[in-house]
Amino acid sequence: MNPMQPTSLTTEFAPAERASAETIERQTATLAQQPLIAELLNSVLNYVLILNQQRQIVFASKNLQELVPNTELKDLLGKRPGEALGCTHAEPSTSGCGTTAFCSECGAVKTILASLAGRKDCQECRMIRVAGSEEEAMDLLVAGTPLTIHGETYSLVAITDISHEKRRRALERIFFHDVINSAGGLEGRLLMMDKQAPTGFREQIEMLRASVHHVLEEILAQRDLIAAESNELFVDPRPLKSKEILERVLQLYANHPVAEGRGLGIAATSVSQDIVTDSRLLRRILGNMIKNALEASQPGHVVTAGCVEEGDGVRFWVHNATFMPPNIQLQVFNRSFSTKGSGRGLGTYSVKLLTERYLKGQVGFTTSEKDGTTFFVILPKDISGTPT
Repeated sequence: MNPMQPTSLTTEFAPAERASAETIERQTATLAQQPLIAELLNSVLNYVLILNQQRQIVFASKNLQELVPNTELKDLLGKRPGEALGCTHAEPSTSGCGTTAFCSECGAVKTILASLAGRKDCQECRMIRVAGSEEEAMDLLVAGTPLTIHGETYSLVAITDISHEKRRRALERIFFHDVINSAGGLEGRLLMMDKQAPTGFREQIEMLRASVHHVLEEILAQRDLIAAESNELFVDPRPLKSKEILERVLQLYANHPVAEGRGLGIAATSVSQDIVTDSRLLRRILGNMIKNALEASQPGHVVTAGCVEEGDGVRFWVHNATFMPPNIQLQVFNRSFSTKGSGRGLGTYSVKLLTERYLKGQVGFTTSEKDGTTFFVILPKDISGTPT
């Protein structure tokens, strides 16, 4: 063991003092004698460390070698996490991991200190480390749990590498920003052309503009779904009329390719109820319900939608004549389940996610061979004062 030990111990954040090599050996041996500790911690998917009160490693799971290749686990004993992983701020010229001004903003150090103080914690850690001869950016999720063995306090630290997730989300943001701008710009140009074009061309331009609008709506819907799953979706409650928003969505899908050969209408019993909700998310929900109903219908069938007052809320519903078999009923709201092939299955899933998590409503369906299938959502009349 060769713990980092600068000539003078100074700190700008966490305590710099370290345990002696003898103490590290004793603590490591104590943990090794505990039944099942090594077996259990080596069986989980996370990278696991046990740190002593000086934040030094006294146990490391075998899979940690994936993060520090060509290193023996025994050589990590006595080091602090940043030192073991090669953090650029844990250099030998400093007092080590946790003691620099940069460390005061490190989620890993904060989590470890909290767990050593008896509190569970979980934070993200953004690290620049030296891997080989090059610097590498890492994004880690670090969870700390207090642990007491033979009267000594430890921190049980579970580390998840979320670098790939962070990269994917950054690329998604760039993609959506660029493609939405491009599609929106094209739709704007077509609108200008529609106003200036000779009468004989306006019908074709309007059809082209409608197609571009459908593409843009699909892109925006996918962006919103990703944000919804990440709890990053912003809800903007505003007053609207239930029947009017339903009519707008029906009009949008009346010219959609999926509606070809099928009827689409609004029930005569529909009411125009005042509600306060997020119109953008409600349009997404209703659009998915209508699109799914059209896709489930045979040519010549009619899909009917409606909205009625129900207690303290409003019920929106969409009906098609097709019966849903029991095996599909059991999976209909599952993510990625679809009867239409791989790469599909986000429609009903997103309806449930957006309705229940963001619009504070309820989702359900009824189906029978006699009456066909009806999907419905029940929303409160005003979500602006509804607890999240």
